[in-house]
Amino acid sequence: MTAENFDLALRVLTERKPFQVFTVELHGGQRLEVDHPGALFSREGVAFFFAPGSIPVLFDHSSVNQIFGAPANTAFQDRS
Repeated sequence: MTAENFDLALRVLTERKPFQVFTVELHGGQRLEVDHPGALFSREGVAFFFAPGSIPVLFDHSSVNQIFGAPANTAFQDRS
């Protein structure tokens, strides 16, 4: 994913009105469920996410496999 697409996708998803939970899947399968617009900050292809328990997660555009506009428990169901 390019830095520009990464920034645009995260901006669109965090600015939705009303806000809706979305999921970022990293290479290796780690899933980050963004449940609040203030839980994620991004700029120039780099993002900082506060996971539950205020655990910081730093990732960049090259580490992202997919971004889904849905919670983690629904984003990865078989769509066939």
